[in-house]
Amino acid sequence: MGFELKILGANSAIPTATRNTTSQLISINQSHYLIDCGEGTQIQMRKYRVKMQRIKTIFISHLHGDHFFGLIGLLNTMHLLGRQNELSIFCPPGLREIINLQLKVADSRLNFEIKFEELEFNNGQNHIYSDNIADVYTIPLDHRIPCNGFLFVEKPKNRRIKKELIDKLKIPIEQLPKIKEGADFHREDGRVFQNEEITLPPRKSYSYAFCSDTRYNDRIVPFIENVDLLYHEATFTEAFRERAQQTYHSTARDAATIAEKAKVGKLIIGHYSARYKNFDQHLEEAREVFANTELALDGHTFSSRDL
Repeated sequence: MGFELKILGANSAIPTATRNTTSQLISINQSHYLIDCGEGTQIQMRKYRVKMQRIKTIFISHLHGDHFFGLIGLLNTMHLLGRQNELSIFCPPGLREIINLQLKVADSRLNFEIKFEELEFNNGQNHIYSDNIADVYTIPLDHRIPCNGFLFVEKPKNRRIKKELIDKLKIPIEQLPKIKEGADFHREDGRVFQNEEITLPPRKSYSYAFCSDTRYNDRIVPFIENVDLLYHEATFTEAFRERAQQTYHSTARDAATIAEKAKVGKLIIGHYSARYKNFDQHLEEAREVFANTELALDGHTFSSRDL
Protein backbone atom coordinates (compact mmCIF):
# COMPACT_ATOMS: atom_id res chain seq x y z
CA MET A 1 0.00 0.00 0.00
CA GLY A 2 1.24 3.49 -0.85
CA PHE A 3 -0.48 6.74 0.14
CA GLU A 4 -4.26 6.76 0.70
CA LEU A 5 -6.70 9.30 2.13
CA LYS A 6 -10.22 8.21 3.11
CA ILE A 7 -12.90 10.81 3.81
CA LEU A 8 -14.95 9.70 6.83
CA GLY A 9 -16.90 12.94 7.08
CA ALA A 10 -16.90 16.20 5.12
CA ASN A 11 -19.73 18.30 6.55
CA SER A 12 -19.33 21.29 8.84
CA ALA A 13 -21.07 21.83 12.19
CA ILE A 14 -24.28 19.90 11.54
CA PRO A 15 -24.35 16.33 10.16
CA THR A 16 -27.06 15.33 7.70
CA ALA A 17 -28.65 11.99 6.90
CA THR A 18 -25.97 11.35 4.27
CA ARG A 19 -23.01 13.45 5.43
CA ASN A 20 -21.00 13.23 8.63
CA THR A 21 -18.86 15.87 10.30
CA THR A 22 -15.12 16.14 9.79
CA SER A 23 -12.81 13.15 10.02
CA GLN A 24 -10.19 11.67 7.71
CA LEU A 25 -7.97 8.60 7.75
CA ILE A 26 -4.50 8.70 6.20
CA SER A 27 -2.80 5.39 5.39
CA ILE A 28 0.85 5.39 4.35
CA ASN A 29 2.49 2.01 3.88
CA GLN A 30 0.33 0.29 6.54
CA SER A 31 0.65 3.15 9.05
CA HIS A 32 -2.70 4.75 9.89
CA TYR A 33 -3.31 8.29 11.16
CA LEU A 34 -6.67 9.85 12.03
CA ILE A 35 -7.31 13.58 11.52
CA ASP A 36 -10.18 14.97 13.59
CA CYS A 37 -12.99 12.89 14.99
CA GLY A 38 -16.41 14.45 14.58
CA GLU A 39 -19.47 12.92 16.18
CA GLY A 40 -20.23 9.49 14.72
CA THR A 41 -16.75 8.87 13.33
CA GLN A 42 -16.65 5.34 14.69
CA ILE A 43 -19.89 4.57 12.86
CA GLN A 44 -18.31 5.83 9.65
CA MET A 45 -15.33 3.55 10.31
CA ARG A 46 -17.68 0.57 10.59
CA LYS A 47 -19.54 1.63 7.48
CA TYR A 48 -16.38 1.99 5.39
CA ARG A 49 -14.58 -0.99 6.97
CA VAL A 50 -11.79 0.94 8.62
CA LYS A 51 -9.82 -1.16 11.10
CA MET A 52 -9.77 1.31 13.96
CA GLN A 53 -7.30 -0.67 16.07
CA ARG A 54 -4.62 -0.01 13.47
CA ILE A 55 -4.75 3.73 14.12
CA LYS A 56 -1.52 4.69 15.87
CA THR A 57 -1.91 8.47 16.13
CA ILE A 58 -4.80 10.96 16.20
CA PHE A 59 -4.50 14.65 15.30
CA ILE A 60 -7.21 17.07 16.48
CA SER A 61 -7.22 20.49 14.78
CA HIS A 62 -9.31 22.45 17.30
CA LEU A 63 -11.98 22.14 19.95
CA HIS A 64 -15.16 22.83 18.02
CA GLY A 65 -17.47 19.86 18.49
CA ASP A 66 -17.70 18.81 14.86
CA HIS A 67 -13.99 18.02 15.02
CA PHE A 68 -13.74 16.05 18.28
CA PHE A 69 -17.15 15.07 19.72
CA GLY A 70 -16.69 11.52 18.37
CA LEU A 71 -13.42 10.94 20.20
CA ILE A 72 -14.69 9.58 23.52
CA GLY A 73 -16.90 7.07 21.69
CA LEU A 74 -14.02 5.92 19.52
CA LEU A 75 -11.72 5.51 22.53
CA ASN A 76 -14.34 3.50 24.41
CA THR A 77 -14.94 1.24 21.40
CA MET A 78 -11.19 0.66 21.03
CA HIS A 79 -11.19 -0.36 24.72
CA LEU A 80 -14.15 -2.73 24.33
CA LEU A 81 -12.48 -4.35 21.32
CA GLY A 82 -9.44 -5.13 23.45
CA ARG A 83 -6.94 -2.51 22.44
CA GLN A 84 -3.78 -2.47 24.55
CA ASN A 85 -1.33 -0.53 22.36
CA GLU A 86 -0.59 3.04 23.36
CA LEU A 87 -2.41 5.75 21.43
CA SER A 88 -0.95 9.22 20.85
CA ILE A 89 -3.30 12.19 20.49
CA PHE A 90 -1.92 15.53 19.26
CA CYS A 91 -4.43 18.15 20.30
CA PRO A 92 -5.17 21.61 21.67
CA PRO A 93 -4.78 22.25 25.40
CA GLY A 94 -7.96 21.26 27.23
CA LEU A 95 -8.77 18.03 25.41
CA ARG A 96 -6.97 15.89 28.00
CA GLU A 97 -9.20 17.34 30.73
CA ILE A 98 -12.36 16.80 28.66
CA ILE A 99 -11.59 13.13 28.00
CA ASN A 100 -10.48 12.44 31.56
CA LEU A 101 -13.66 14.05 32.93
CA GLN A 102 -15.85 11.97 30.62
CA LEU A 103 -14.10 8.81 31.78
CA LYS A 104 -14.30 9.87 35.43
CA VAL A 105 -18.05 10.58 35.56
CA ALA A 106 -18.71 7.29 33.75
CA ASP A 107 -16.40 5.45 36.19
CA SER A 108 -14.58 4.06 33.15
CA ARG A 109 -10.96 3.05 32.66
CA LEU A 110 -9.29 2.23 29.39
CA ASN A 111 -7.10 -0.84 28.88
CA PHE A 112 -4.58 1.22 26.94
CA GLU A 113 -2.55 4.32 27.66
CA ILE A 114 -3.30 7.62 25.94
CA LYS A 115 -0.38 9.95 25.41
CA PHE A 116 -1.71 13.49 24.99
CA GLU A 117 0.62 15.87 23.16
CA GLU A 118 -0.65 19.44 23.54
CA LEU A 119 0.02 21.69 20.55
CA GLU A 120 1.09 25.31 20.35
CA PHE A 121 -0.75 27.90 18.27
CA ASN A 122 1.33 30.58 16.60
CA ASN A 123 2.04 32.10 13.22
CA GLY A 124 4.72 29.57 12.35
CA GLN A 125 5.02 25.92 11.47
CA ASN A 126 6.04 23.36 14.09
CA HIS A 127 7.37 19.85 13.63
CA ILE A 128 5.24 17.77 16.01
CA TYR A 129 5.62 14.11 15.08
CA SER A 130 7.93 11.70 13.34
CA ASP A 131 8.07 7.95 12.80
CA ASN A 132 9.80 5.77 10.22
CA ILE A 133 7.10 6.60 7.67
CA ALA A 134 6.34 10.32 7.86
CA ASP A 135 6.94 13.68 9.49
CA VAL A 136 4.01 15.83 10.60
CA TYR A 137 3.97 19.62 10.94
CA THR A 138 1.34 22.10 12.08
CA ILE A 139 -0.11 24.73 9.74
CA PRO A 140 -1.31 27.98 11.40
CA LEU A 141 -4.95 28.60 10.46
CA ASP A 142 -7.17 31.65 10.93
CA HIS A 143 -10.27 30.56 12.83
CA ARG A 144 -12.48 31.90 15.63
CA ILE A 145 -10.64 29.78 18.20
CA PRO A 146 -7.05 28.46 18.02
CA CYS A 147 -6.83 25.97 15.15
CA ASN A 148 -4.02 24.05 13.48
CA GLY A 149 -3.89 22.38 10.12
CA PHE A 150 -1.52 19.46 9.56
CA LEU A 151 1.11 18.74 6.94
CA PHE A 152 2.14 15.11 6.37
CA VAL A 153 5.42 14.56 4.54
CA GLU A 154 6.24 10.99 3.65
CA LYS A 155 9.89 10.15 4.23
CA PRO A 156 12.09 9.16 1.27
CA LYS A 157 11.70 5.51 0.38
CA ASN A 158 14.47 2.97 -0.11
CA ARG A 159 15.66 1.84 -3.48
CA ARG A 160 14.04 -1.31 -4.94
CA ILE A 161 16.12 -4.41 -5.66
CA LYS A 162 15.53 -5.92 -9.08
CA LYS A 163 13.83 -9.16 -8.09
CA GLU A 164 15.26 -11.23 -10.92
CA LEU A 165 18.79 -10.46 -9.72
CA ILE A 166 18.33 -11.77 -6.20
CA ASP A 167 18.47 -15.40 -7.35
CA LYS A 168 20.68 -14.78 -10.36
CA LEU A 169 23.43 -13.15 -8.29
CA LYS A 170 22.66 -15.22 -5.19
CA ILE A 171 22.27 -12.17 -2.96
CA PRO A 172 21.99 -13.28 0.70
CA ILE A 173 18.74 -12.30 2.37
CA GLU A 174 20.57 -10.57 5.22
CA GLN A 175 22.17 -8.14 2.76
CA LEU A 176 18.91 -7.01 1.17
CA PRO A 177 18.13 -4.24 3.72
CA LYS A 178 21.55 -2.61 3.29
CA ILE A 179 21.31 -2.78 -0.49
CA LYS A 180 17.89 -1.11 -0.36
CA GLU A 181 19.51 1.66 1.68
CA GLY A 182 22.13 2.20 -1.02
CA ALA A 183 24.96 -0.26 -0.31
CA ASP A 184 26.82 -2.06 -3.11
CA PHE A 185 26.77 -5.86 -3.23
CA HIS A 186 30.14 -7.51 -2.55
CA ARG A 187 29.98 -11.12 -3.66
CA GLU A 188 32.19 -13.80 -2.08
CA ASP A 189 34.15 -14.26 -5.33
CA GLY A 190 35.31 -10.66 -5.00
CA ARG A 191 33.08 -9.17 -7.66
CA VAL A 192 31.35 -5.89 -6.72
CA PHE A 193 27.98 -4.91 -8.13
CA GLN A 194 27.23 -1.21 -7.89
CA ASN A 195 23.95 -0.36 -6.23
CA GLU A 196 22.60 1.35 -9.34
CA GLU A 197 23.15 -1.88 -11.30
CA ILE A 198 20.97 -4.04 -9.10
CA THR A 199 18.30 -1.63 -7.89
CA LEU A 200 15.58 0.65 -9.21
CA PRO A 201 15.00 4.22 -8.02
CA PRO A 202 12.75 4.59 -4.95
CA ARG A 203 9.06 5.16 -5.48
CA LYS A 204 7.78 8.69 -5.07
CA SER A 205 7.07 9.99 -1.58
CA TYR A 206 3.92 12.09 -1.14
CA SER A 207 2.85 15.10 0.89
CA TYR A 208 -0.60 16.04 2.16
CA ALA A 209 -1.87 19.23 3.78
CA PHE A 210 -5.10 19.42 5.81
CA CYS A 211 -6.52 22.95 6.26
CA SER A 212 -9.78 23.12 8.16
CA ASP A 213 -11.24 25.35 9.66
CA THR A 214 -9.99 28.72 8.41
CA ARG A 215 -11.03 31.84 6.62
CA TYR A 216 -8.94 32.92 3.64
CA ASN A 217 -5.40 33.80 4.64
CA ASP A 218 -2.54 33.38 2.19
CA ARG A 219 0.09 33.37 4.92
CA ILE A 220 -0.24 29.58 4.87
CA VAL A 221 0.96 29.38 1.25
CA PRO A 222 4.68 29.00 2.09
CA PHE A 223 3.86 26.14 4.48
CA ILE A 224 1.97 24.09 1.89
CA GLU A 225 3.79 25.02 -1.29
CA ASN A 226 4.02 22.21 -3.87
CA VAL A 227 2.25 19.59 -1.76
CA ASP A 228 0.84 16.73 -3.80
CA LEU A 229 -2.60 16.90 -2.19
CA LEU A 230 -4.32 19.74 -0.35
CA TYR A 231 -7.58 19.56 1.58
CA HIS A 232 -8.93 23.06 2.20
CA GLU A 233 -12.26 23.86 3.75
CA ALA A 234 -14.90 25.39 1.47
CA THR A 235 -17.86 25.83 3.76
CA PHE A 236 -19.67 28.30 1.49
CA THR A 237 -20.14 29.37 -2.11
CA GLU A 238 -19.55 32.97 -3.24
CA ALA A 239 -23.18 33.88 -2.53
CA PHE A 240 -22.34 33.59 1.17
CA ARG A 241 -18.92 35.28 1.10
CA GLU A 242 -19.87 37.75 3.82
CA ARG A 243 -21.10 34.89 6.02
CA ALA A 244 -17.82 33.08 5.44
CA GLN A 245 -15.84 36.06 6.69
CA GLN A 246 -18.06 36.54 9.73
CA THR A 247 -17.73 32.88 10.79
CA TYR A 248 -14.01 32.55 9.99
CA HIS A 249 -14.61 30.13 7.13
CA SER A 250 -13.73 29.99 3.43
CA THR A 251 -15.55 29.82 0.13
CA ALA A 252 -14.72 27.33 -2.59
CA ARG A 253 -13.06 30.14 -4.55
CA ASP A 254 -10.93 30.98 -1.50
CA ALA A 255 -9.72 27.38 -1.28
CA ALA A 256 -8.91 27.29 -4.98
CA THR A 257 -6.99 30.56 -4.75
CA ILE A 258 -4.83 29.13 -1.99
CA ALA A 259 -4.23 25.99 -4.08
CA GLU A 260 -3.26 28.05 -7.12
CA LYS A 261 -0.88 30.26 -5.15
CA ALA A 262 0.73 27.26 -3.44
CA LYS A 263 1.10 25.37 -6.74
CA VAL A 264 -0.28 22.16 -5.24
CA GLY A 265 -0.88 19.02 -7.26
CA LYS A 266 -4.57 18.43 -6.45
CA LEU A 267 -7.14 20.24 -4.31
CA ILE A 268 -9.94 18.61 -2.31
CA ILE A 269 -12.66 20.88 -0.93
CA GLY A 270 -15.00 20.02 1.93
CA HIS A 271 -16.46 21.07 5.31
CA TYR A 272 -19.72 21.98 3.61
CA SER A 273 -22.49 23.91 5.30
CA ALA A 274 -25.58 21.77 5.92
CA ARG A 275 -27.62 24.32 3.91
CA TYR A 276 -26.34 22.75 0.66
CA LYS A 277 -28.00 19.71 -0.90
CA ASN A 278 -25.29 19.26 -3.52
CA PHE A 279 -21.94 20.84 -4.26
CA ASP A 280 -22.04 21.51 -7.99
CA GLN A 281 -21.67 25.25 -7.38
CA HIS A 282 -18.74 24.69 -5.01
CA LEU A 283 -16.95 22.64 -7.64
CA GLU A 284 -17.70 25.05 -10.47
CA GLU A 285 -16.46 28.08 -8.53
CA ALA A 286 -13.30 26.31 -7.41
CA ARG A 287 -12.43 24.94 -10.85
CA GLU A 288 -12.69 28.42 -12.36
CA VAL A 289 -9.55 29.20 -10.36
CA PHE A 290 -7.88 25.80 -9.91
CA ALA A 291 -8.92 23.16 -12.42
CA ASN A 292 -7.61 20.08 -10.59
CA THR A 293 -10.20 20.26 -7.81
CA GLU A 294 -12.29 17.41 -6.42
CA LEU A 295 -15.04 17.17 -3.83
CA ALA A 296 -14.58 15.51 -0.45
CA LEU A 297 -17.48 13.08 -0.15
CA ASP A 298 -18.08 10.66 2.71
CA GLY A 299 -16.50 7.31 1.93
CA HIS A 300 -14.44 8.53 -0.99
CA THR A 301 -10.78 7.54 -1.18
CA PHE A 302 -7.91 9.43 -2.81
CA SER A 303 -4.74 7.46 -3.39
CA SER A 304 -1.31 7.87 -4.93
CA ARG A 305 -2.82 6.53 -8.17
CA ASP A 306 -4.90 9.75 -8.37
CA LEU A 307 -1.91 12.06 -7.96
